[in-house]
Amino acid sequence: MDPLPEELYLRCVHCGMCVRNCPTFQETGLEMDSPRGRVQLLRGLNRGELAAGPGLFRTIWSCLDCRACEAVCPSGVRIGFLVEEARGQFFEGGYRRSKGAFLLNLAMRFLFPYPGRLELAGRLLRFYQRSGLRTAARRLGILRLFPPAVREIERILPEVPAKTARAILTGANQNGREENGTGVKAGNGRTAGLFLGCVMDVLFAEINLATARLLERHGFQVTAPAGQRCCGALHLHNGSREQAKKLARRNIDAFLAAGVDYVVTNAGGCGAALREYPELLAGDPVYADRAREFSRKVIDIAQLLEQTGFLPPRGSFPRQVAYQASCHLKNVMGVADAPKRLLRQVPGLTLLEMPDEARCCGSAGIYNLTHPEMAEALLRRKMADLPPGTEVIATGNPGCLLQLMHGAEKYGPPVQVKHVVEILEEAYAAGERKKVTLT
Repeated sequence: MDPLPEELYLRCVHCGMCVRNCPTFQETGLEMDSPRGRVQLLRGLNRGELAAGPGLFRTIWSCLDCRACEAVCPSGVRIGFLVEEARGQFFEGGYRRSKGAFLLNLAMRFLFPYPGRLELAGRLLRFYQRSGLRTAARRLGILRLFPPAVREIERILPEVPAKTARAILTGANQNGREENGTGVKAGNGRTAGLFLGCVMDVLFAEINLATARLLERHGFQVTAPAGQRCCGALHLHNGSREQAKKLARRNIDAFLAAGVDYVVTNAGGCGAALREYPELLAGDPVYADRAREFSRKVIDIAQLLEQTGFLPPRGSFPRQVAYQASCHLKNVMGVADAPKRLLRQVPGLTLLEMPDEARCCGSAGIYNLTHPEMAEALLRRKMADLPPGTEVIATGNPGCLLQLMHGAEKYGPPVQVKHVVEILEEAYAAGERKKVTLT
């Protein structure tokens, strides 16, 4: 890979604003685990003064890529971009993070880019959960053969739904049904292309369906382009930049061909990856302009509802809720307060202030798999920060959902973890039940 312009590194003036916001530096106190430390190391690599050896490899892969540093950097240093470029160099050079990296790379290459294979994997996982195999595997100790991080994830995985939203929504699109398979009539002319994701749709299909219903409730005509693929965020975290570029081109083609006004996401990590396609494809003579056109359409569901006129639910959600911000939703997409403003309009809901709500929970794409010790330390701290009386943690990303579910199960307190869309859906449903009862 060609060296990057030196100016990208020289923007860093060593002011230290990033240091106190970096989760890994907060845990280790090591300068090389701070953003400015990583920038200097990467500058040495870029100039050929440092070799791509094990020490540099460790510190670059220990970065969460949460972008908290970028959110406070007064000089506009694109630390996430520099880290991901370096990971691409390591990946192309054949470096492997751990013993499990081989299996992870296989999944990145042969599973996540293919919706059909993901759906099959989901059906197999559902069979494992419902057939008695899960109970047998736990009793017989078979799970001890897997790494601790995998065992933890297996323990807190939600029940896999029978169908993905892709199977329901894309089928409805092809059949031309007025209700789009969601039970709500189509909108009044504004069109929203729903980005379904990979983990989100396999494990949390109902959130995607609830997002479609929420959009239609607000007057949008919803479509889910059949040609869409994984956003590529996990591949970028892994250093697989060429695979991420292939996925980006597929998504750009699918959504631009659909002619939608908005590309709507309900996953902060996915939204950030989609928004940064112009950067990823900057050197592509065919897709550079198309990537910019696509990126301008990408918007988070909470931000879209607030911008176009949110209709508060009539039903209540009488719970005390703490909001945990998705790192990429806040730091890359710039959506900080919109989800909280929506939640404050839900009758009966009490929104509690979470200290340092945007500090990473430790999920960070695949980080809880590749760095389980650091991820656990961050999660313990996050759960300890929950305000007294918290009954529900609200968030906006599937990785955060899984990580916080793990935290509630392992460290307590025994709280529920829900997507913001789920809370809104429950409040709307409660209002409609009340209306039916009154009539």
